[in-house]
Amino acid sequence: MISHVLLVTFFHYALSAYTDPHCIGGRDGIVHLFEWKWNDIAAECVRFLGPYGFCGVQTSPANENRIITNPYRPWWERYQPVSYKIHTRSGSEDEFRNMVEKCNNSGVRIYVDVVFNHMTGAGGQGFGTKGTFYDGDNLHFPGVPYGPTDFNDGSLCHSCDMNIHSYDNVEEVRNCRLSGLLDLKLGKDYVRDEVSGYLNRLVDFGVAGFRVDAAKHMWPGDLIELFNKVKDLPNGGRPFVYQEVIDQGWEAIKAEEYLATGRILNFKFGLQLANVFRRQNPMMFLSSWGTGWGMWESDKVVNFIDNHDNQRGHGGGGGVLTHWEPKPYKMATAFMLAHPYGMPQIMSSFEYNRANNYEGPPHNSDMTTASVQISGMSCTNGWSCEHRWRQIYNMVGFRNMVSGTALNNWWSGADYQIAFSRGNKGFIALNLESFDINQNVQTGLPAGRYCDVISGDIDNDRCTGKTVEVYNDGTAHINVCSNCDDPVLAIHVGAKIGSPPRRF
Repeated sequence: MISHVLLVTFFHYALSAYTDPHCIGGRDGIVHLFEWKWNDIAAECVRFLGPYGFCGVQTSPANENRIITNPYRPWWERYQPVSYKIHTRSGSEDEFRNMVEKCNNSGVRIYVDVVFNHMTGAGGQGFGTKGTFYDGDNLHFPGVPYGPTDFNDGSLCHSCDMNIHSYDNVEEVRNCRLSGLLDLKLGKDYVRDEVSGYLNRLVDFGVAGFRVDAAKHMWPGDLIELFNKVKDLPNGGRPFVYQEVIDQGWEAIKAEEYLATGRILNFKFGLQLANVFRRQNPMMFLSSWGTGWGMWESDKVVNFIDNHDNQRGHGGGGGVLTHWEPKPYKMATAFMLAHPYGMPQIMSSFEYNRANNYEGPPHNSDMTTASVQISGMSCTNGWSCEHRWRQIYNMVGFRNMVSGTALNNWWSGADYQIAFSRGNKGFIALNLESFDINQNVQTGLPAGRYCDVISGDIDNDRCTGKTVEVYNDGTAHINVCSNCDDPVLAIHVGAKIGSPPRRF
């Protein structure tokens, strides 16, 4: 660990160094292609994510992990590292490298979920996804290599069984074992060198950034020292870093302690919006959304409605909206993508038995991961692909079109009816009341006819869904039904009839 004085010195230097996601061409938004194979991600970048304006993809962990079979392979085996060799059930190192190249060529950045707080769980021996032997009984991981002195021991962790029991005890949270996982001694130069060596290989391959798993369980000063060993990106700038620090406000560790090494994942965001879009907190109060709701500044957060953990009731608990509740989920996602606060992340799930929330991805008879199959605009073969829902991908386009504009023309017709514009580029209205929005509202947009991108697309200068007429004074007569599947309307300058078509 480094001293408080050194931490403060680095804090001012690094405050914004890791917060740039390196999006190109005005793009915004990350999609988490959870458990996808590298070849499938590469194909999706070329055929869909690039053309539809997504900034980046978060992948599942890329390094070798423990194989768990009892009797199935759970999703969380990817979070038990065996080595830093790039080989998982998502594919080989060559396939990974090819994916990064194809996605970058499509204008889509790759951010890798990285796990270096720990290795496998304590106890047990076996072989990883690359065939590397590990010995969790004796803390031997020859694939790195790590030995017993590379892990926190009783001199640093003072709990009775080396595990975390109290989240009010800062030292216990950061020095002891999370759910029995062998806790690495990140204060040791050798461990930092091994981890940074892995991260630097990813940078060399063209990866633009990292999602840091279990960041709360590592000392902020150790993370500063570690990332100081990581290279700049080939085209300049520091890697984009966003960190899993679950802070709902009642634990001893605070998310702002980690702002020196990037953004933080905003776990308050999805829970608060779930309350709103389940009609448990009036939508009209979203007029102060963001810092007015006790959240962090916009350039310090990555926001999400749900993620792979909390959609299953883990990692900050349940209570979030998921694809299992499509109507409020699509509405909350539309609001997230229309509002200027923070950087949005979209979850792309696979189907699973909710009684068995450890179930791994769709698989073949030999337990290898099944390929994603596409039918029209939808995924099949057990993959949910929320990012391919029209109401979501068209709102990614909306967000790109309104980039750099402020929130204006806030309107609330009732507790659960709101509308607002983004400068003179876009306008959205949402309705959760038992009666329609049916009135003139200020859109802030130039006069003309616009296609509602929730109900359809603009195709050959015509709307496949609703058409909205904006008058010379910027107002429009808006109708948003209360009982339809998508009680949302969104228009933007990229979907204006008679204007040049705009596509990323």
